[in-house]
Amino acid sequence: MGTIFECQNATKAYGGLTAVKDLSFSVNQGDIFAIAGPNGAGKTTLFDTITGVSALTSGSIRFEGQEIQRLHPDRICRLGISRTFQTTTGFDTQTVLTNALVGATLGRKGTGRPTVRFSDEAVEAALDALELCGMLHLQGQQTGKLPVFDRKRLMVATAMATQPKLLLLDEPVGGLNRAERDAMVDLIRKVQQSGVTVLLIEHIMKAVQALANRLLILHHGQKVAEGPPAEVLRDERVIEVYLGRAARHTAAVAGGGHDDA
Repeated sequence: MGTIFECQNATKAYGGLTAVKDLSFSVNQGDIFAIAGPNGAGKTTLFDTITGVSALTSGSIRFEGQEIQRLHPDRICRLGISRTFQTTTGFDTQTVLTNALVGATLGRKGTGRPTVRFSDEAVEAALDALELCGMLHLQGQQTGKLPVFDRKRLMVATAMATQPKLLLLDEPVGGLNRAERDAMVDLIRKVQQSGVTVLLIEHIMKAVQALANRLLILHHGQKVAEGPPAEVLRDERVIEVYLGRAARHTAAVAGGGHDDA
């Protein structure tokens, strides 16, 4: 399939600190594209520039051929880009369904105006998203009382209720136990199989290898390597600047070993 998203020479500087530097990459429609790198590599900053939370210093970001780097976050969302966050967020005093309804009411194409009631279309979109994420039975639960795994799933559901074409996931399996990680990997596959392209940040390489078509490694805001995960994890530059000894084990796993991480 064709390219749905691309960064061209994207740079984000905060005064004398350059968080993202001259970064270029593209994502094909239907792919799961992963980004990894050490803390402070610029990964979340990159997500912020893509979604309009923080403006690029220079360069361009294109979605379906349209430059979006100067658009506001709400406009970018309604064009078809939605995201989750590393730290679980939600309207804690509201129900699971209400959280999904906010996404369906404010984030879908053709929406965005404040309203005192939820339309039938918004309710349908919200329920569909909760069903996709296995949370339909929790729709009446108060969000603030949910465990971490369910809060992460709810972020995905709220994002999916906007009916995105591109979903950005910031460390979706971080902080989860093994069974929960496996369930989240399955959910991300379901999202992709529903027709949504996925761009994710993740540190857990087993999840990256299970999901991603391509992997990009960032270090000090710059691209170190990009390609199929098995190849990238064997790259000596990646081993030296990011993964260290752990990568040598992961590379061995990619070559046929076993990894319980």
